[in-house]
Amino acid sequence: MNHLKDKIKKLASENYKEVIKFRRHLHANPELSFKEYKTSAYVQERLTDMNVSFQNGVADTGVVAMIEGKNPSKKVLALRADMDALPILEENEIEYKSTNEGIMHACGHDAHTASLLGVCGILNEIKDDFEGTIKFIFQPGEEQAPGGASLMIRDGVLENPSPSSVIGQHVHPPLVAGKVGFRPGLAMASADEIRMTITGKGGHAAVPQKFIDPILITSHILVALQQVVSRRADPTIPSVLSFGKINSVGGFNNVIPNAVKIEGTFRTIDEKWRFKAHEKIKKIAEGLAESMDAKCEVNILVGYPCLFNNEALTHRCRQAAEDFLGKDNVVDIPLRMGAEDFAYYSQKADSCFYRLGIRNEGQGIIHNLHTPKFNIDETALETSIGLMTWLAVRELSS
Repeated sequence: MNHLKDKIKKLASENYKEVIKFRRHLHANPELSFKEYKTSAYVQERLTDMNVSFQNGVADTGVVAMIEGKNPSKKVLALRADMDALPILEENEIEYKSTNEGIMHACGHDAHTASLLGVCGILNEIKDDFEGTIKFIFQPGEEQAPGGASLMIRDGVLENPSPSSVIGQHVHPPLVAGKVGFRPGLAMASADEIRMTITGKGGHAAVPQKFIDPILITSHILVALQQVVSRRADPTIPSVLSFGKINSVGGFNNVIPNAVKIEGTFRTIDEKWRFKAHEKIKKIAEGLAESMDAKCEVNILVGYPCLFNNEALTHRCRQAAEDFLGKDNVVDIPLRMGAEDFAYYSQKADSCFYRLGIRNEGQGIIHNLHTPKFNIDETALETSIGLMTWLAVRELSS
């Protein structure tokens, strides 16, 4: 295996500048969730250039490629990358800045997709050196419920043939380029969207006693709902309830509106508590509104489940990473309250979702995900394609 490891390192070193070109093209041409038509076409063009077979149209814009090594039925493994961008106006002054105003690859999915293309290229070149089959999942819509992963699974991405395990990665701004992070077991929280409409009776703000003020009632509801986390949740179960959007339906500085709409998110790491919390949120909001002669309509969109990394698989991947990168470049990462639709794969097959360091303080690459100045140290792409290739080869041989 040492000879193959050295071969993969050499190919990663030779190929990663081409992967940088892939990433910059994708970064300059971002597309929102489930609208990744040009991105999908670009992926298909690159796979065609590599002479790698693929199926398109999975969950509309998704692409599934396949490379068979020797004895292809021995074992099947899947590798996954997401393709969608975010509705954020980019503030980076770079030559490959987004050309689609108000849309930006602020979560690194351009790096994920470019990396997986690079891994395809290397594995296709060394397919006579391993046994088994590798599926490459280029997935739409990670950023938007119901999540492209759930739709890819619905459309059979984990069938014909069925992978025994799925491996994915995500860029991680706290980690410097060249390092990666792993966490076995529970790794990320569930995430649900909460939407409420509080309806009262609007009128002139000078005589509030004649009306039912939905803004005041909304403020009471927002404060009361915090007890779901502070007074109802088991303190050993991390939970987050946050509201990020409030809009009155009508209203003015001296006009009480008829209604207020609010949107938020609930996240936790316990699936049983997750759905109990939904009931409590609904009960508190509806009851409080009714006590003030208003009405509250609560709609909770059940989103991504908790992400669980199979412990045995993650342990094997971490050992392989230490072997490939050196122990000093492999770290433990904490539980995150962020969510990922990769969790759907983890419900269906043994899965490992790890983090790729992309930070470079000297270059000012320090900004967090989902921010207008997010960027990556592109030397991380050499680490990315080399390591994921090595993980795939090692897992097929385990």
